[in-house]
Amino acid sequence: METKYFIMGRDPDETIYKECAEIIRRGGLVAFPTETVYGLGVSAFRGEAVPKVFEAKGRPSDNPLIVHVAYPEDAEEIARTSELYYKLAERFMPGPLTVILPKKDTVPDAVTGGLDSVGVRCPSHPVAHKLIIESGVPIAAPSANLSGAPSPTLGIHVMRDMKGRADAVIDGGSCDFGLESTVIKLCGEDAVILRPGAVTEEDLLEICRKVTVSEAVKNPEAAGARPESPGMKYKHYSPNAEFILLDTDDKGLIDFINGQKEKNLGVIISEEEASLVTGACTFIYGKKGDIKEYCHRLFAIFREADDKGVVKLFAPLPDDKGQSLALYNRMIRAAGNKISKIRR
Repeated sequence: METKYFIMGRDPDETIYKECAEIIRRGGLVAFPTETVYGLGVSAFRGEAVPKVFEAKGRPSDNPLIVHVAYPEDAEEIARTSELYYKLAERFMPGPLTVILPKKDTVPDAVTGGLDSVGVRCPSHPVAHKLIIESGVPIAAPSANLSGAPSPTLGIHVMRDMKGRADAVIDGGSCDFGLESTVIKLCGEDAVILRPGAVTEEDLLEICRKVTVSEAVKNPEAAGARPESPGMKYKHYSPNAEFILLDTDDKGLIDFINGQKEKNLGVIISEEEASLVTGACTFIYGKKGDIKEYCHRLFAIFREADDKGVVKLFAPLPDDKGQSLALYNRMIRAAGNKISKIRR
């Protein structure tokens, strides 16, 4: 398959949208930017075309896809909404929130992995928004990477993974947040976080009566046989390098790294501490404590480490509270849930 590569400049190019929308309508695959990561889109109404997404990614077909809509009210076409859904939509949509709702028969089972629910998201990225409108159909889209690899946050990352697999790629630059959307399931007036992201537990408590975090967020083995959300069941987001999380303080991390004798090692570290490392290649996530920038940089760092031939990549175990919970979730999955405690 020849993959068309479109670079979206500052001024919208209507011909790009029209061509890519036609690909979507006929059941083809188009990768496009969102504010979280790049998505690999297919018409949510073309059940016969959905398997092409799983084939392109090498992704298990029981892993459900999120359906992207142009406006929150468009969810009515594919799901049974609620008063709480619209309260959340008013506060967080368009934006990085996916809400799991009971699905309608308009959504093929191939999209939901056979579940009777569907994840609905209204992206805020202007390219994603315009593509959905121009296509005239909701777009089902997982992240536009090979299954298990880091999600792409740049168009060049998408082309590396999807060239020859997707019909087209729209390069809209760097994604703002860098980690996938928060996914929640509604239970009456309460919400359960199935996948953490930019919208945090604290944010959701402004709208919901109660918010709980699924056990599978911190323990991948608790996801069960049929995951309710993408990113719950399988090892995800991993670089080619062996990724190792270290449970230690800042000094313990630096002493451990500098004491290693192996070659081709890397460490994810803050700007302030990078100069203290002598035993490994440093990958700077930003200033110390800048969680937003860390989220933005994480998946790109994984790919940079592979480009530099790093064999083992180390990082300190992040906090599991607030927005850092999203980092924790992605990193323990990338590490295969293996954490090494370093004693000093």
